[in-house]
Amino acid sequence: MANCTELNDILRCANELDASDIHLVAGLPPMVRCRTVMQALPLADLSPEAMRYILETITNGSQRERFDSNNDLDFSYAVPGLRRYRVNAHLQRGSVAMALRAIRTQVPELSTLNLPPVIDRLSQLPRGLVLVTGDTGSGKSTTLAAMVQAINRRAKKHVITLEDPIEYVFDSESCLIEQRELGTDMPSFASGLKHALRQDPDIILVGEMRDLETAALAITAAETGHLVLSTLHTVNAAQTVERIVDMYPSSQQNQIRAMLANTLQAVVSQTLFRRIDQEGMVPAVEVLLCNSAVRNIIREARTFEIANVIQTNRAIGMRSLDSSIAELYNNGMISREDALAKSAAPEKFGRTAAAA
Repeated sequence: MANCTELNDILRCANELDASDIHLVAGLPPMVRCRTVMQALPLADLSPEAMRYILETITNGSQRERFDSNNDLDFSYAVPGLRRYRVNAHLQRGSVAMALRAIRTQVPELSTLNLPPVIDRLSQLPRGLVLVTGDTGSGKSTTLAAMVQAINRRAKKHVITLEDPIEYVFDSESCLIEQRELGTDMPSFASGLKHALRQDPDIILVGEMRDLETAALAITAAETGHLVLSTLHTVNAAQTVERIVDMYPSSQQNQIRAMLANTLQAVVSQTLFRRIDQEGMVPAVEVLLCNSAVRNIIREARTFEIANVIQTNRAIGMRSLDSSIAELYNNGMISREDALAKSAAPEKFGRTAAAA
C-alpha cells in the first residue's frame, strides 16, 4: 500500500523531470506534465486503497471532514528539501484522485519572468485594483508573488495575502507580510478580506475574486486607499471588465461600472508557451493600463473599444496579447504552431508577427 514516504518518492521522481503538475488517479501510474506534455512515470498503477491512504496521510481531521462533505479539497503540501505543492483532492469514478501543482520554493524575481517592464511599475502603485488574469496554469500566482516580492524588497508596507492555499512563502524583509490560508486561517475570501480591512494593511493580495461579495469588498478596499492585487479566470482585459460587472444584478451594474472605472488601475492577461530555444516556459502578456480613455469606456459600457485603445497606447506600456505572441515568435522563443493556436486573430497573425 502507498504511504506518505512513497508519495514523496513520486514527487521526487517528478521533480527530477521538472514537472509542473502531478496527477494521481486510481488504476493508472502517476502522470506528470512536463512543459505542457503529459507523460507517465515508470511506476506501478495506483489502487483506490492507496489513493485513500495517501489522502489520509497528508491531511488533518478537519480537512478530511471537508473532503468527505464536499468530495473536493484544496490544500498545500510540502516535502522538506524539495518543494511545496498546491493540491486538489477529488473523487473520480468513486475513488480519490489528486492533482498537485509544484510551487517553486524561492519567490521569483520579476526580472526573471520575461514580463514587460510595466509590471514592475504596477507594483509601485500606492492604491487601486490590479488584476492578473488567464487560464489555469498561466502563471498568474507566480506573477503576483513576484510583484509582492518586489514590494517586499523596496517598501516599508504591511502586506496581507489571502490564499487558497498558500503557495509561495514570503520572508518579511522591508515589509511586514502576513499570509492567511482559506479553510485554516479564514472561512472564505470575503470574510478574510472584510477583516483584513481592520488590520491596517497597505497592500492586500486576494487569491481569486470568485464571487460577488469578494469582488465588492476588493473594489471597496481599492476605493479606500489600498493597493489590491487579485486574479480572475478571464483571457483578456475586456472580458475581465465584463466578468466583474456581470457578477452584479442588472440594477447595480451602472454603479459598479462607475466604481470600477475609478479604482481599476490595470489588467494583466497572460498565457504560457513552451519555449523552443531552451528549456522552460515563457508568458505572452496583454496589458491594459487605465488612463482617462479607458475609464470612460468602462463607465459608458463600451468595453468592445478596449482592444483598440490597447493598440494605440503602446508608447505608455499597453500591449495586446497577439503583439506579445508575435514578439515571442519573432525572437525565436516559441513555435509558429503554438503562436497560431493561442492567437486571438490567427488569420492576421502573419501580418502582426512581421510588424511586432
